Order: sequence, then C-alpha cells, then structure tokens
Amino acid sequence: MNKNRLLLVDGMALLFRSFFATAVRKQFMINSKGIPTNAVQGFLRHFFTALESSQPSHVAVCWDMGSKTFRNDIFQDYKSNREAPPVELIPQFDLAKEVTSAFSIPNIGLPGYEADDCIGTICEQIKKDIHVTVLTGDRDLLQILDDQVHVWIMQKGIGHYAKYTKLSFTEKFQMEPKQLVDVKALMGDASDGYPGVKGIGEKTAMKLIQEHGNIESLLENLSALTPSQRNKIEQDKEMMHMSRELAKIHCNVPVTIDLEEANWPGVPHTAFEIVQEHEMNTIRRQLYQLKQEVAEDPFAEWELSR
Repeated sequence: MNKNRLLLVDGMALLFRSFFATAVRKQFMINSKGIPTNAVQGFLRHFFTALESSQPSHVAVCWDMGSKTFRNDIFQDYKSNREAPPVELIPQFDLAKEVTSAFSIPNIGLPGYEADDCIGTICEQIKKDIHVTVLTGDRDLLQILDDQVHVWIMQKGIGHYAKYTKLSFTEKFQMEPKQLVDVKALMGDASDGYPGVKGIGEKTAMKLIQEHGNIESLLENLSALTPSQRNKIEQDKEMMHMSRELAKIHCNVPVTIDLEEANWPGVPHTAFEIVQEHEMNTIRRQLYQLKQEVAEDPFAEWELSR
C-alpha cells in the first residue's frame, strides 16, 4: 500500500463502461428482486483491479448528480445529443452509490456540476498533501494533470490503462495539460455536443495551440494563419469562446473530501453483506481475494465455483 495516495474514481465512467460491456449480449444479471446488477458488478471489478494496481491509502468516488449542469445554462444543447440511459441501467445509479457506501468509501457529487468538476476541485484542494491517481474514461480530465496528480484512462478490458503524468503528457503532446482546454475550444467535442470552430479538427487544433499557446495569442496572430483557418475562426469566434468554457473543468466548486473518511483499511464486513443481498455472484471471487485485509470473514460458508 502507498501510504499517501488517494485513488479518486470517476464513478459514472466505470458504471457506463461496465453496463455496455455486457448489455450488448443482454447479460443484465437480474437478481431475485428484479434489479439488474451488471453495471454495478462491472464497476466493482474495475474498482478492485484499480485498487490492486494503485495500492492507495485512501479512496473516494465522484458522481454526476443529474443530467443538467451549469454548462446547460451556458449552452442549451450541451450533451443533448446523448440518448436517455437504458431502463436496465437506471436503477443501478442508486445501487452503485449504495454499494460504494457499503465499502466505506465516500460518495462525492454536487447537483449542477459534473463529476469532473468535483474531481478537479478535490485534486486542487489536496494535491499538496497527498498524491492523487484519477481513474476515468474521460480524456478531458487530462487537463488537471499536475506533479502530484496522475490520470489513468481506462482502455478496452479491465485493468488496462493509459497512464499519464504531467511530464508524459507534455512530452507526448508538446503542450501543458491546461492547454487542452484551448484545443477543445477549437475542435469542439462531438460526444458532448458542442462544435468548437467548424472545419477545424483535432490535428489542426493541436498544431495551432502548440504554435500559439492559447486562444488569446491565436487571435492576436490571425494574420499568421492560412486564409481558410482565419476565416473559420473569425466566423465561429463566439462559439470558440463558449466551447472553451464548456471544456474547462472547474476546480473551485463547493465540495470537499474528508481524508479520514476516505481512508482505505481494506474490505469491510458491510461489503460482503451487500454482495450477498444483491446476489452479485460474479464478484465473489474477487472479494475473497481481498479478504486477507478483513479481520474476520463473515461469509465463510459461501461456496465459490473454481
């Protein structure tokens, strides 16, 4: 265990990824109460693997709290292109938080803000005191990379990550992590439903920010651009500024973390209880692999298929 490391989990990223990994085959894992558990069980499998990889001393999970945030006030169509969650996923939102609590892990979220904003805020608050590993599937969080903040982007499968430090990001992309916001201002984000500057894609956006540093400098040097680039930016200047505001992770939202509550001593008894209650059979083996951290196994009678 790393004695001074917080694993900060993007809960929705794990939950959605887990749901769609099994939903394509209609494997919803419905228990005797009629509640699907496939997303929650996948969430836990990702979580256990990340625990093993990062060996943290502290753990917390951040969540989106509703579909509307302050970004919808800025741009009405923000994320409006996304379909409603499948009916089999909806009851698992609350169940995932219930399970997280049963593992004695803090659930953190704030209506009106995204999990990204909560993650960024917490990192800003505590990065001087503790090293933070952020587990997510969202590349937007790369903008919060710092000397004490690393970001692991989940890849296909469980336990496969693209691991970024501030140094590795800078070496790979030839820019600072915070400049990613200016790149998104130009290229937009199709998954979030904001366009940036029409006709400017990722490669061009990266090149322009690498050369000019930020949007302000770019606007001051429009004459150095090609006529096509200059025209596109001039025509979509307002949307460019709006896209940057939408892309920026806000690191000053009113959330905090209590590191005493986030302390991770190992799997508590309540975790075994909720797994049994909701018949989460696919994660029993992994719980038993972690049981050496539990003082007493309350469910020694469980039979595991081997």
